[in-house]
Amino acid sequence: MRRYPFFALVPVIFALDRFTKALIMRDLPMLSEIKVTSFFSIVHVRNLGGVFGVLNESGSAKYIFTVVPVLVAAVLIYILIRYAMGKAKTFALCLILAGALGNIYDRIFYGSVVDFLDFHYGKYHWPAFNVADIALSIGIGLLILLELTEAKDKQAAG
Repeated sequence: MRRYPFFALVPVIFALDRFTKALIMRDLPMLSEIKVTSFFSIVHVRNLGGVFGVLNESGSAKYIFTVVPVLVAAVLIYILIRYAMGKAKTFALCLILAGALGNIYDRIFYGSVVDFLDFHYGKYHWPAFNVADIALSIGIGLLILLELTEAKDKQAAG
């Protein structure tokens, strides 16, 4: 069972996400900003909606953005336990699971996701994000890359 060491990533990333969010909630008042550079700030914002604040104003969105990630996390756990796959795909799915769990925790216990990493240039702003979002983004990007590579290899072989 060579893939199980990757499972250790899940609690490590989850703990890092919780730790950083706890620091923000404890030390930075809501909607405050600490300018780090001309293009990066630490902020304390809450995301009620989905990725990048989609449906942030919708009252029913909080249920959608809690229930769906819980179902996705359950499916990921099942896939990781039930199916043998390569190390890279296992790594990607563990990153996705860790990120999902970090944001699910926030939604269940706080009703919204704590975001604090804020990149901007002039009037252009990237939506604030957190450690869980980083894990999700890297995991999803890696999974897409792996699937595209697999498809290309199958097409070349067949």
